[in-house]
Amino acid sequence: MKKFEWMIFGLLILLMFIGIISIYTASSSRIGDDFLFANYYIKQFIWIIISMLILLILLKIPNVVVEISIFPIYFFTILLLILVLFLPEIKGSHRWMSLGPINFQPSELAKLFTILVLSKFISKPFLSDGQILFRSFIITLIPVILILLEPDLGTALIFFVILFSILLVSDLPKFYLILIVSPIISIIFSFSYWMFIIYALILIYLLYRSNLDKVIIGFVVAINTFIFFITPIFWNNLKDYQQNRILTFINPMRDPFGAGYQIIQSKIAIGSGGIFGKGFLMGTQKNMNFLPEHHTDFIFSVIGEEFGFFGCLFILLIYFLFLYKIAKSIIKIKQKEYRFVSVGILAYITFQIFINIGMNLGIVPTTGIPLPFISYGGSNLLINVMAIGFILKYLKERSIFA
Repeated sequence: MKKFEWMIFGLLILLMFIGIISIYTASSSRIGDDFLFANYYIKQFIWIIISMLILLILLKIPNVVVEISIFPIYFFTILLLILVLFLPEIKGSHRWMSLGPINFQPSELAKLFTILVLSKFISKPFLSDGQILFRSFIITLIPVILILLEPDLGTALIFFVILFSILLVSDLPKFYLILIVSPIISIIFSFSYWMFIIYALILIYLLYRSNLDKVIIGFVVAINTFIFFITPIFWNNLKDYQQNRILTFINPMRDPFGAGYQIIQSKIAIGSGGIFGKGFLMGTQKNMNFLPEHHTDFIFSVIGEEFGFFGCLFILLIYFLFLYKIAKSIIKIKQKEYRFVSVGILAYITFQIFINIGMNLGIVPTTGIPLPFISYGGSNLLINVMAIGFILKYLKERSIFA
């Protein structure tokens, strides 16, 4: 137990404890001098107990048992992603499966086991660049396509973050990552000629420094130029409501009672908290139900309203220490497969934190991505704790794998 990362474990417990307090106040509503409470915090506490038991079991299970279970669970998860598409819609999408009193998202399980399978496949010795790329995209695209059919764009984006982060620390030459990311950047700069020209020159320079053949460089530039010209045409062919969703994200006041409502109310809640907040249970945006989904996706707004700037700063500090300690520790993992797994887990949890807080602040589009370890949600909490459990397991056993 001397090799056990107690600081990571302690910060994990602290985050879940903050989550219980946040869900408790988020699930309250004030009527006069009285408060009414939903039982979300009780359910979350039960999920915390279940998650911790699973984590302890995972730490005790022999590694060989984990290894032989990865592929069957990955394929089982794919089957669940197919099955959920034929189940009744919940809130306009096919994301949830009901197992008695429990609602479960197969996409949560898919994130973790895609990381495990992807890391195992591309960590094999003597793989060519083409084999690494082919295996990576096949393993990742299968769950991504199924999740997009639900539809759940936010979760699908997490898979690309996972893929990019693992390839970044793999043996794949870094110029391939430039090729993967370049079309996305071309889309962003496609509405400004000068920005695209500057970007194209930087891209040519980076590819030239990578000692690529001039034909390949020309082909990449041609593809990006094509994307530059086709993006405005694609934009003009979008339906009005699709354009409005994007424009409303840029300027929520375009549709303050529709697509922009959540962002506006979230920003009002955080802004009204000031430096020290309105006090525990005293958030007016929450109590009057102006703030939607305040115990799940917008729980950070509740924290900002009731605990103010310093409350938000405290949460960010805990997250920073948690992620920094993980990042610093996984460098010690020598075995390639387990290092890839740890990097993928760290990347997707960091991305979820950034997207959720950014969504609450109105700097990224509204998605259904919860705040890890704090937002209400059993399946998300369980999978995130399991993911940290894998990192703790690899760190505890790193002397065996060195």
